[in-house]
Amino acid sequence: MPKTHGAWIWYELMTADPVGAKAFYEAVVPGWTLQPGSEQTGGYGFIANTDGGMTGGVLELTPGMTEEGCAPAWVGYVGVDDCDAAVASIEAAGGRCLMPARDVPMAGRIAMVADRDGAPFYVMTPTPPPGGGQSTAFSDQPHNGRCGWNELMAADPAGAVSFYTGQFGWSVAGEMDMGELGYYHFIAHDGGQMGAIFGLMPGMTQPVWAHYVWVPAINAAKAAIEAHGGQVVNGPMEVPGPLWIVQGVDPQGAFFSLVSEKA
Repeated sequence: MPKTHGAWIWYELMTADPVGAKAFYEAVVPGWTLQPGSEQTGGYGFIANTDGGMTGGVLELTPGMTEEGCAPAWVGYVGVDDCDAAVASIEAAGGRCLMPARDVPMAGRIAMVADRDGAPFYVMTPTPPPGGGQSTAFSDQPHNGRCGWNELMAADPAGAVSFYTGQFGWSVAGEMDMGELGYYHFIAHDGGQMGAIFGLMPGMTQPVWAHYVWVPAINAAKAAIEAHGGQVVNGPMEVPGPLWIVQGVDPQGAFFSLVSEKA
């Protein structure tokens, strides 16, 4: 059974327009269904796949949240054995708590934190459903609709590697020299690669996690992005694998990333 501590277990779209986001992402990621929230879920929506699994959720940003500085974004959840202990450890290592730990009915205990550079993410101690169950959010092998890669663009890559390996038991699984951009540090968890850490791209000022979602074909995804009001900011481009990636901004302003085996 995969280890929960240190695994990426959920991905959340924060958006001020869930209806617009539904129309956009269902067109861009074949097989996704953005299910609206209900009274039982406190208005929280879900991202379902055709295979019956879930990739993540949709959190509607209220006017009050945007006034406090919340902006449209994709934010990942890292599973931890003890949410409160994880927050304390992150703070002791130079990170910050952005949203105190709280219990979410039928889901678990969560907190939003930031690493030493300021990149935000959640930590979560999940409450398994009756009969158990595993997260279906991430797949290191091509699986349309699931996340396939987690990439941190950090102001201090070496410091970020030290921070995350110390917090979650991640390990460095090799490095790739990217010239002026420094080294691309491959990161593994529980025996499998699940992402990388490297420096800020030219023009970037804010460290951020990019979560790449599997799609059937990258050129078709690019066309769908542009046809439905999004903006392509990088790619399509070929990367080692060989794989193809594209990055964009959705109509509501959230940055996102896609990956495919096919151009």
